Amino acid sequence: MRESAAPQGGLNDAIDRQILARMQGDFPICERPYAEAAAQLGIAEDELLQRLERLLADKVLTRFGPMFQVEAMGGAFVLAALAAPEARYDEVTALVNALPQVAHNYRREHTLNMWFVLATETPDGIAEAIARIERDTGLTVHAFPKEREFFVEMKLEARL
Repeated sequence: MRESAAPQGGLNDAIDRQILARMQGDFPICERPYAEAAAQLGIAEDELLQRLERLLADKVLTRFGPMFQVEAMGGAFVLAALAAPEARYDEVTALVNALPQVAHNYRREHTLNMWFVLATETPDGIAEAIARIERDTGLTVHAFPKEREFFVEMKLEARL
């Protein structure tokens, strides 16, 4: 009997689609959340963990984890931007992304061509992170603090 190899990259089957659909909210909060989530999917905990690792490795998922309201925990976050010279863009990206406080980094077609999110454990951490980026890159960081918060729940449909 010949074994068929699972497709590489992307979603492999209906279970992958179910994982993505169910993991977008209401993740179990208990001693063994992956075991509980796996039971809800009708698979073993190890299989769920392996599938999540593969989806992350294949870049189907870029991140898997909770979303926190950092201010409620005493921290702070801010959207920030800078104008990175094209000749130094990769270098500046590496310097900015080297900080653990950088949550996301996006390239934009604008004078301010690098936008990133800073998240820190304390409100003072924002100024410290900005000062370090400015020191390391020699570029001015423009910080855009949140004025109002909106909750927009977005769930995506997973297709093969």
